Amino acid sequence: MKTPRNSVLTAVPSEPADSKRAASDIPPLAEDVGPETAARLDLDWEATTAASGPDVIAATVKTLPNAPGVYRMIDEKGDVLYVGKARSLKKRVVSYTRLFGQSSRIARMIRATVTMEFVRTRTETEALLLEANLIKRLRPRFNVNFRDDKSFPYILIAEDHDAPAIMKHRGARRRKGSYFGPFASAGAVGRTVNTLQRAFLIRTCSDSVYASRTRPCLLHQIKRCSAPCTGEIALDDYRRLVDEAKAFLSGESRQVRAELAEAMEKASGALDFETAALYRDRLAALSHVQSHQGVNPRGVEEADVVAIHQEGGYWAIQVFFFRTGQNWGNRAYFPRADKSLEAAAVLEAFLAQFYEDKPTPKLVLVSTDFPERTLLEAALSERAGHGVTIAVPQRGEKRELVEDAAANAREALARKIADTSSQARLLAGLAEAFGLNAPPERIEVYDNSHVMGTNAVGAMIVAGPEGFAKNHYRKFNIRSEDVMPGDDIAMMREVMRRRFARLLKEAGPRGEARGEGDALGPWPDLVLVDGGKAQLAAATSVLAELGIDDVPIVSIAKGRDRDAGRETFFTAGREPFMLPHRDPVLYFVERLRDEAHRFAIGSHRARRRKEMHKNPLDEISGIGPSRKRALLRHFGTAKAVSRAGIEDLMAVGGVSRAVAETIYDHFHERNH
Repeated sequence: MKTPRNSVLTAVPSEPADSKRAASDIPPLAEDVGPETAARLDLDWEATTAASGPDVIAATVKTLPNAPGVYRMIDEKGDVLYVGKARSLKKRVVSYTRLFGQSSRIARMIRATVTMEFVRTRTETEALLLEANLIKRLRPRFNVNFRDDKSFPYILIAEDHDAPAIMKHRGARRRKGSYFGPFASAGAVGRTVNTLQRAFLIRTCSDSVYASRTRPCLLHQIKRCSAPCTGEIALDDYRRLVDEAKAFLSGESRQVRAELAEAMEKASGALDFETAALYRDRLAALSHVQSHQGVNPRGVEEADVVAIHQEGGYWAIQVFFFRTGQNWGNRAYFPRADKSLEAAAVLEAFLAQFYEDKPTPKLVLVSTDFPERTLLEAALSERAGHGVTIAVPQRGEKRELVEDAAANAREALARKIADTSSQARLLAGLAEAFGLNAPPERIEVYDNSHVMGTNAVGAMIVAGPEGFAKNHYRKFNIRSEDVMPGDDIAMMREVMRRRFARLLKEAGPRGEARGEGDALGPWPDLVLVDGGKAQLAAATSVLAELGIDDVPIVSIAKGRDRDAGRETFFTAGREPFMLPHRDPVLYFVERLRDEAHRFAIGSHRARRRKEMHKNPLDEISGIGPSRKRALLRHFGTAKAVSRAGIEDLMAVGGVSRAVAETIYDHFHERNH
């Protein structure tokens, strides 16, 4: 995202030290404000801080300009309640100085405000971009928020090699190349890559495999790769194939198809039937791409289709991705928004946040119009670097696409409501089974994983009314020297101590803890640990040491012969008990335990893989990347380096006698 150049106007008063908003969240400032001044302007607002919400806001209005910017409303705990943008800060904020005529939602927000902060921007579009950025970072309670914790997969044509390769990609875009997407699922990427191989004959092998080939691989034999690795195709001709693939993925599919058809006819006219057959097969592959993508509009090359639906206090937004005339999949979102809001306001807020970190297509089709559509078009165009049009189609094929997305939004919301209702019944049953005062909002489940005590990892998973909350999962690398290898009880103690000691420090006691911007607060209402009486005693003793006595803890012991369905439960002040066979609550607890087990094993395996690939040279003080490369290039392996003498080590460029002695001493014991 391009962060607008702007200037801080006021901070009323300075934000508390324990506020969730870090200094790094403050955007870069214009040259007319120095970095230290811009980071925090502590103005004298002592009288304002003691006043009520409307009085606080009225006091700030006097100093605000008639200029665009972003404002933040903050409560007494330092939490940001609301982030808004305005064409004129003064005119917008003055509307909050009275409670009369406000909706109950806005009135609650005004009453809770004890301080405000402002950032002035050059234009209203910059204010809109900054507003979306801050909402996504801070997740204010009174804004429209949506969880976007899954990254989208893309197709990458890597261009850091003479013979570019095509591959799936997810995550940060550090590698040089062209990225195409987003796709709604990894399966859609895989199917498209496989078909593009047949259409453009681009390699998918790694650079190391490419460098080691001495003859064409099987993919060349089945006509899915042109084999540049062994010179079956000249690199200039291969790069033309890559350019055709990039043009196809960039929305020029019709032009690419027309050029291939023309080349096929020309080869056929010249009686070069073998070449003509090759072009025919490539055209057939492109047709296969478009015929296996579900709904494929003829008149829409590149667009996102977004539809919104509201029911039962919940919102659902369905997004379809169309690129190169193909349907690249769809995904449903369920933003958190007050049910009193209009669909137009929710959709506008969603679009601004959704495209904050994603490429924006040239056309966005929406089901509902909203007042600031033109402004959002300008903001998205500025961010994307090309023109973006947001349209509300009224007829024709584009209207059919929007109606199809709306139908999917309705169905997705119906499934969501059904799942939520089922989850609510399970949580109520869990409260009854374990003797809780109310259904738990946040459940934390703990498990450990290791192999004979090595690479031990503790894992915490979190579940709540909306199912598993994967963005709250945590792993703990067991690092205490007092823990004996394989001592599960000591591992549990370390994990629980680290988790709850940090929770006390960051969130404060349970009754005083602030929320985290979503339905799940920082403190658990129920803790489940995998194990029996010993694990329960370990977890309970750690919490007692920390002065925590109001978090229910239940341990789950596996049944005889580790049979699922025969688990025994242990909790303080109660005899061990079992739940009825085939009880839905029992299955629910088993799912929670199995998810914790899966996450613990996955974390352990990742740590073990990292340990296996660890280079002994990394542990030597003074050996950086350059010297390590030089040593490995000279000796071949780290093992050979460990066997080398001091004189041999000094033969490597950049290794002095002192460094050579340091390396030698690391692998050998010497009498000095």
